[in-house]
Amino acid sequence: MIQTRKTLRLTMLGLSAGAMLSGCAARDVNGFNREAGSLIDTGDFGNATMNNHQYMTGQKQYVYDLSQRFASEVLTTVNFAFNSSTLDQGAIDTLREQARWIRQFPEVRFRVYGHADKVGSAGYNKALGLKRANTVVNFLVSQGISRARLEAVVSFGETQPLIVTEGRERRNRRTVTEVSGFVTGHPTILDGKYAEVIYREYVNSAEPQSGLTGLQGQDFGVEQ
Repeated sequence: MIQTRKTLRLTMLGLSAGAMLSGCAARDVNGFNREAGSLIDTGDFGNATMNNHQYMTGQKQYVYDLSQRFASEVLTTVNFAFNSSTLDQGAIDTLREQARWIRQFPEVRFRVYGHADKVGSAGYNKALGLKRANTVVNFLVSQGISRARLEAVVSFGETQPLIVTEGRERRNRRTVTEVSGFVTGHPTILDGKYAEVIYREYVNSAEPQSGLTGLQGQDFGVEQ
């Protein structure tokens, strides 16, 4: 009887050990025991830290504020003829205004989104939207904007229409220029003075006037 109990106990211990080993093997298959760094980085690593840093330094909020200011002071959209990426005179006038505004802020980057209407295949329209975005970027570059500050790599194609229709719609054939961030390593913003960039006119208006006026007044005998 005692021998039977010992045999049963040893059998149970063997089964438990087998289950533990089996669990370890399963964990190894699922990657728990893989060598550190052996997994492929999908590109998302570090995004949370980056976003936290941008919020803590205020960059995210300042990009939003500058985007709002850009949209309120100039037209951000230009439109195109059907199946065309050629700029008409109205688009040229709008882009000249955009270029004048952009030149005021050498610390800021911009992104141009290209769109198309729904006539034609999705692949063709996506390529056409990107071509329109590149046309706008090239024009802004011709106006003295550094290409390094402009991006035209994203095209929404026909997926974000202003007017929902399957037919031709000029308002859907467009590009939209938006503020995308600050130039990395620019000397003006190395210390995080994002607000000063956005409110540059207001900051400059607070500077004291030159003392030259007073000197001129004394030279002409004006009573002070």
